[in-house]
Amino acid sequence: MSEERVTLQMIKDARQRLKGVAQQTGLSYTHSVSNSAGCQVFLKMENLQRTGSFKLRGAYNKVACLSPEERAKGVIAASAGNHAQGVALAAGEYGCQATICMPKHAPLAKVAATRGYGANVVLHGDFFDEAAAKAVELMKERGYTFVHPFNDPEVIAGQGTIALEILEQLPETEVIVAPIGGGGLISGLAVAAKSLNPNIKVIGVQAQNMPSMLASREAGRIVTYDGKATLADGIAVKKPGELTYALCRHYVDDIVTVDETEIAGAILLLLERAKTVAEGAGAVPVAALMNGKISGIRNKKVVALVSGGNIDVNNMTRVINSGLIRSWRKLFFETVVPDKPGEMAKLLLLISRFNANIISITHARSQHGIGFGSTAVGLELETANESHVEHLVEKLKEEGYPVNIK
Repeated sequence: MSEERVTLQMIKDARQRLKGVAQQTGLSYTHSVSNSAGCQVFLKMENLQRTGSFKLRGAYNKVACLSPEERAKGVIAASAGNHAQGVALAAGEYGCQATICMPKHAPLAKVAATRGYGANVVLHGDFFDEAAAKAVELMKERGYTFVHPFNDPEVIAGQGTIALEILEQLPETEVIVAPIGGGGLISGLAVAAKSLNPNIKVIGVQAQNMPSMLASREAGRIVTYDGKATLADGIAVKKPGELTYALCRHYVDDIVTVDETEIAGAILLLLERAKTVAEGAGAVPVAALMNGKISGIRNKKVVALVSGGNIDVNNMTRVINSGLIRSWRKLFFETVVPDKPGEMAKLLLLISRFNANIISITHARSQHGIGFGSTAVGLELETANESHVEHLVEKLKEEGYPVNIK
């Protein structure tokens, strides 16, 4: 396969097919991320796209390009969730049956939404790659037409329509930052952007737990990366495609990674400051910008793609807590106090003088390792920032309280 299989004209044709189907999503300037990154950052809000993700674009374009005979056989796809919804919606529009193979631990919200669009969902494997193998097996067994989530020219062309919108909305764009899983999104973006303006830099961001495209680029060949689960489940792909690998090598300027706490922090910032919900994969460009992972962007106009908003609400509390802990706005610590009347009150009075709000307290007189006459206390506090925590901990130690931050 070669990169010539995806062209600017294909992307323009995809945009015509998507009229009345995909929304032109907004481009929103963010002061918070701009101040952190030292550049002008605009968010491309694909989390507000139909189905909650950019994936609708590529999936619909692919199904629209199928012959009536191919559609009559039914379509099958593998997905962590967002491509699933795009394929299910497109299949419904064209009156064909869709079967979607998803990892067993795909977010429940994505599974329910996919079924809501009328698709038959098969849960298989722990990661996308195992679900994809099951989809290929069913395709051969039942004669379905396979709609690949990233390694397909028409899917890539559909995703590339985002870059056409970006350059119409902000013609002076200098850098585009986007997530990378299998590489379909960034491939389409890069082909379109570089074809229209070769000076634009295109930067990809992967989860540190699953950097398969980065590992492949560094190896000079496609490799399978046996990574770990990540908050960015939408980009947890072990092996990039042949076509997307070739396109990324040719068009993408750099790939960086972000860790789990950085992803959680970006989700929290987008929720609080940008008033928008991003799933893990959708937040990784902001995470990279917030944490100084991208060089050479000082004072430049940068577009960060918020690729999806289909976060599992069951995980929201955990994600928000992780973000609050990382930004020192929530503190968990254990200490030891004398087991005497009034000692707990002294501790709480000291904390109150530092304006830290107590969320919860645990009191364990029989905890292992605590000497007779003492009791272990665990506290969860709301705090303002890192400096606030440092001053509080310093004072606690001065007053004789050991502090073990969790």
